[in-house]
Amino acid sequence: MDKIALTAGALYAIVLLRAGGTFAVGWLAGAGARRSRFAERISSAKFQRAERAIQRWGAPVVAVSFLTVGFQTAANFLAGSMRLPLPRYLPALFVGGAAWALIYATAGLGVVEVLGRLFAERTAFGVTAVAVLLLLACGVVVYRRRRAALRPGDTVAEEA
Repeated sequence: MDKIALTAGALYAIVLLRAGGTFAVGWLAGAGARRSRFAERISSAKFQRAERAIQRWGAPVVAVSFLTVGFQTAANFLAGSMRLPLPRYLPALFVGGAAWALIYATAGLGVVEVLGRLFAERTAFGVTAVAVLLLLACGVVVYRRRRAALRPGDTVAEEA
């Protein structure tokens, strides 16, 4: 139990720094965009509605984003660039970050422990398990790249 608590505490500190830093970078990028040549586009009514929606509903999105893979950084950056108020952002960061840290501490340590036992007791099975995981990950990457390359409606005749 001490190992999980220590790991969760370290991961919590890491996620607070990483996500909070991403929010701060987004805030600075948004401030810079408001002073740049994009200022006219940012001041449009459509953009203002989107910014108000994020300021109102962004905190739950930020909190839930910690339970996803690949969306967390974008959600924190957008929350910063769209000026989500700190009194709304910080509770979402603390709650979402705690959930993330606990999930990764328990599941992550469990996977490491199972793989460690597998390698120690049955090395061949351990190597096979890692190889299968790597092949699966490579297969997912290849599948996604091919699917992105072949968008619906694209044909060879259109390229010519």
